[in-house]
Amino acid sequence: MAKNTSGKTTGVDDNYHPYSFIAPRFWHGMTLPIWLRLLARNRLAISPTRIPLALAITGFTTMNSVLRGVEELLYRRRVNAIQIEHAPIFILGHWRSGTTLLHELLISDPRHTYPNTYECFAPHHFLLTEKLLTRLLAFILPAQRPMDNMAAGWSRPQEDEFAMTNLGIPSPYLSMAFPKRGPVYPEYLDLTQLSHEQISQWQDTLIRFLKRITYHSNRRIVLKSPPHTARIRTLLKIFPDARFVHIVRDPYTLFPSTVRMWRSLNRVQGLQVAQDDWLEEYVLDCFDRLYRRFEEDRPLLASNRFYEVRYEDLVSDPMTQMRAIYDQLELGDFDEATPRVLAYLDDARDYKTNRYDLSAEMHDRVTQRWGDFIRRYGYERKAPEPPSSEPPSSEPSSPEPRAASAH
Repeated sequence: MAKNTSGKTTGVDDNYHPYSFIAPRFWHGMTLPIWLRLLARNRLAISPTRIPLALAITGFTTMNSVLRGVEELLYRRRVNAIQIEHAPIFILGHWRSGTTLLHELLISDPRHTYPNTYECFAPHHFLLTEKLLTRLLAFILPAQRPMDNMAAGWSRPQEDEFAMTNLGIPSPYLSMAFPKRGPVYPEYLDLTQLSHEQISQWQDTLIRFLKRITYHSNRRIVLKSPPHTARIRTLLKIFPDARFVHIVRDPYTLFPSTVRMWRSLNRVQGLQVAQDDWLEEYVLDCFDRLYRRFEEDRPLLASNRFYEVRYEDLVSDPMTQMRAIYDQLELGDFDEATPRVLAYLDDARDYKTNRYDLSAEMHDRVTQRWGDFIRRYGYERKAPEPPSSEPPSSEPSSPEPRAASAH
């Protein structure tokens, strides 16, 4: 068990998969004006050891600005003419709740498509450069994500929130760039406090990005970004026929896993040597805000456009849950997707999840702050016993169900 910088025992360790200096950061995909605005907003408060990284990003953002202009000349008219014929599927759920696993299962269906890592990292010019640069730059990505054992790669599915950030839309994710500053843009988590102009810009940017994904492949897009959990009302205004799948997970695992995720991203993505003693409170507060808005918007969803699944049930019996999703959301014959889904599950059967031992203190804080969610989804659990003088058990204190994969 490890202690974070605030001195609170969380059960979160600091052992992450290595991330090379030459591996891309999210900010590599911005254009120069967007990058300079980010630097100016944070008064160039870059840690000395991260100055070479900032200089490299400046070079890439300059190149992105040029390539963006070329792509606009070649593709703008064709992209503008695109119609998104199939309303997207939005995967909802808190970070580390199994949204990636669900995303992977749904995109196994050849009738579906998705924004991949390259398209989200280079949203200004991927129509122009994806085929060439993903081959040339395949070697610079690590084999695994820094926070877990999930595979990384240019073709892997990615959160559209990163594309929106690189396209100039403010996001809470920008806290990773300058982690000493703490959380930023909380109003962009649920969009409820934005002006009409800001909402229109957000909607237009998302639509244009999805049109360019559709230009590649005119199939139903599956999107996974946890902030969308708090944006149902806005998403329905854009796509009234959208489908939503909500996944939940044991909060006593969710909390330390999310703290670990943000800590790893702050260290890998940050332009400052991370000081993130604000993380625990941020995770607790963000969950509250996310689910307060989700519960307000849930009644807007028709029964045949919304499905809810527990992570533990998806892991223990993925085929039954996937068939139920298809039936409830009217996604077509699941039998057509079955061979691909089974192949994915077979490939992922040896995936290992991280384990967490939550302290009694943090267990009580999670219970107090997230009690409504815990009771609603049946995750009540006794607090761990205080440490004793007896040798610790070799068994994990909170075993997760065994399954083919758990992300």
